[in-house]
Amino acid sequence: MPHLDTSAHPTPREVLARYYQAMLDKSADDLADLYAVDAVHEFPFTSPGFPARYEGREAVRAGYRAAWGSSPVQVREVREIAVYETAGPEVIVAEHVVVATLPARRTTFTVPGLLILDVHDGLIRRARDYMDGLGLANARK
Repeated sequence: MPHLDTSAHPTPREVLARYYQAMLDKSADDLADLYAVDAVHEFPFTSPGFPARYEGREAVRAGYRAAWGSSPVQVREVREIAVYETAGPEVIVAEHVVVATLPARRTTFTVPGLLILDVHDGLIRRARDYMDGLGLANARK
């Protein structure tokens, strides 16, 4: 039986690093390209202006393009607090704090979050994004 080389696929940690970079760049395309075609991105903590979930890569692309395109918020840094490996090698859990600014007001604020990624063959199959949406909404007021 021939040996299959799976090293061409990014690891869940590498996918997480690319996810954070897409946030910093506000690139909906770079973010969506991390997802499988039929992936699901869930927001278990609902917040104003966000749906409960995106179903499919193109919904992720369209949703983030609309959200990031209309937002004056600039992400300056994503501080990784902790990354947890799980018993399943395809699942990674990350605690982070997003440091962002509102340039017009010269205001800096932070938004804590927890992200659970299920990555298969280098692509996100499911993301559960527990961000402080109310904190973000309040910072933008």
